[in-house]
Amino acid sequence: MEITEFVKTLAREGELLADVAEQAGTEAPVPTCPGWRVTDLLRHTGSVHRWAAGYVAERRLEPVGFPDAPELADGELLAWFRQGHADLVRTLTEAPADVQCWTFLPTAPPSPLAFWARRQAHETTVHRMDAEAARGVAFSAVEPEFAEDGVDELLTGFHARPRSRVRTPEPRVVRVRAADTGAAWTVHLSPEPARTVLGDTGEAADCELTGEAAWLYAALWNRLPLAGPGVTGDVALARLWSDTAGI
Repeated sequence: MEITEFVKTLAREGELLADVAEQAGTEAPVPTCPGWRVTDLLRHTGSVHRWAAGYVAERRLEPVGFPDAPELADGELLAWFRQGHADLVRTLTEAPADVQCWTFLPTAPPSPLAFWARRQAHETTVHRMDAEAARGVAFSAVEPEFAEDGVDELLTGFHARPRSRVRTPEPRVVRVRAADTGAAWTVHLSPEPARTVLGDTGEAADCELTGEAAWLYAALWNRLPLAGPGVTGDVALARLWSDTAGI
């Protein structure tokens, strides 16, 4: 996907997140993030947006902590979230293609700008799902190509990091297959961080996760149960994912 597509998705998803959060009410619990209310969701995502924009706008080359979110409520909190989201979209839109700044995943896109546009599009989409869960409505649609990209970012990026807790005492193989886009990933689990290879390597899989890319996206990000007819083989590996894969 192109940078402009990620930024358009970020713009749309952030606006939807704010609208759904307002409808749910800032005190509504967020079932997909146990212990959170919509207030926590807005404060977290608003801080992440400002954190990401700072790297691009200020060309930061070293990591910094998340900025503190203000103690605001209701309409003021929503306005603060919307302002930070708009600033992030504008920053990514206006930044030069060759901007240099810090990034943090081992398999990053071809440029820092591409990294941050992609990362924040997925960050915001997943948290939009959280807002919809708080309101008690079905998740809005995610385009298959974007969902496939989000699965790839999660498997080859986040869970390749040393901090990933998705590990098994003995080597195991999980195959993930997007039935609608044709994408596949082979995930090698062991006592070390997961090693994911793009494609079906042909080796026997202990567990297979098959479904439309949008379902895989939501389930692997732990926003839907990783269960059902799309999970075959050793279902304990699916439960392991659900228990340990939180970011």
